[in-house]
Amino acid sequence: MIKLVLTDMDGTFLNNSGDYNRELYKEVKQLMEEKNVYFAPVTGKQCERVEELFGEDARDLWILGDSATRIKHNGEFVYESLLSNELGQKIIQLLEELSPDHTIIACTQSGAVIKDSTSQEEAAIVRRSYAQVRQAADFSEIKEDFIKITIHDSLNRCIETREKLSPFFDSAYIVASEAAWIDITNANVHKGTTVQHLQELLNVTPAETMVFGDTYNDIELMACAEYSFAVRNAVQEVKDAANYITRSNEEDGVLRTIKHFLSLQG
Repeated sequence: MIKLVLTDMDGTFLNNSGDYNRELYKEVKQLMEEKNVYFAPVTGKQCERVEELFGEDARDLWILGDSATRIKHNGEFVYESLLSNELGQKIIQLLEELSPDHTIIACTQSGAVIKDSTSQEEAAIVRRSYAQVRQAADFSEIKEDFIKITIHDSLNRCIETREKLSPFFDSAYIVASEAAWIDITNANVHKGTTVQHLQELLNVTPAETMVFGDTYNDIELMACAEYSFAVRNAVQEVKDAANYITRSNEEDGVLRTIKHFLSLQG
């Protein structure tokens, strides 16, 4: 019996326009409520951005946001893992040495920070995933610990850039979710570990869990559930890790799969 459903957002739950089938979601939401199923977006997006996307429907969601470094429920953070300021600053310094072209997004408990030299186009891309964003002349101004550090590279060099961050592989979790994005979090903190924390919190087993994903940072997610689904547009590595393949993000694959399975659940 399914008790918990988790889904990645971009490329999985959201369509290529960054939205979702809101009418179908209403049907599925009602079905999940009737079946006492928890619903949890698990995403690189800032928790507050997820709340914006769902609006009034954000109530009762379990949001695993900021690359699954935080769990937020009904306005309260019930879990978070921080990257020390000292380590984060060293990583940022190397990133700035590697390239002047990519955009660094330094995320703290008070919001995301980008440099004030960031172009309007890049700032707009950042704001698709972050509701709370401020600009700074230099990242050294940040004195807080980091929730995560993210890189957006419009030139699609993130796979190569990640390899150049190898001095930090033992002290941080570094994943290129795709060619344009890298996420850096505390060591051994990723979607898989945070989902396990939520499962313990809710007393739910992998046999009672359904997950959906599409890119490299969803591989660990697939191991958390017996009902693991890659959307049809997923990278091959996620398809290989999943137990099932479902329709693409453009075909409402997540919502249609949830509706089908829960309709069969007594």
